[in-house]
Amino acid sequence: MRAEHILPNHVDQVDLNGATVRKGTVAAFLANARVWSDRASSAAARAEAAADIVAALPALRAVGLFDVLEIRDARLREWIETR
Repeated sequence: MRAEHILPNHVDQVDLNGATVRKGTVAAFLANARVWSDRASSAAARAEAAADIVAALPALRAVGLFDVLEIRDARLREWIETR
């Protein structure tokens, strides 16, 4: 399966398993996970990344991201599991 099978070029989002999944959701999560896990990130940057991660969790779970991949940062993995 290719990306365009899920979201064709002219479509920016899809409703999947009761959640709206936008193009870029997984990439944004990865960027936010890096900020959240980086101890050099400011408290404000970590807080913003945390809020964005929480907002994306329904979509990430709808696509099954965490059913296939495991977050390597144990602190982040445990934090996400509690949300």
